[in-house]
Amino acid sequence: MATTDNIRNQLIDKIRQIKNQDFLEVLDKLISINTSETSSFELSEEQKEVLKLSEEDISEGRVVKQEAMMKRNLEWLNAK
Repeated sequence: MATTDNIRNQLIDKIRQIKNQDFLEVLDKLISINTSETSSFELSEEQKEVLKLSEEDISEGRVVKQEAMMKRNLEWLNAK
């Protein structure tokens, strides 16, 4: 498994090869967002309520396994 320093150095090498200015500007914004001091944000009351309801569903066992949901989605898509 690559260490953090190895990954960072590989990314730096790849970035040095990029010539597309638009891409570099977007990458810069993405990195800036990730390293900004204000990495947290305030949830709306509606978002908090949805999270609360989701937690209740989980604790009450009202969940569907990923495989079952994928099967349902495929059946729904094929029915169209």
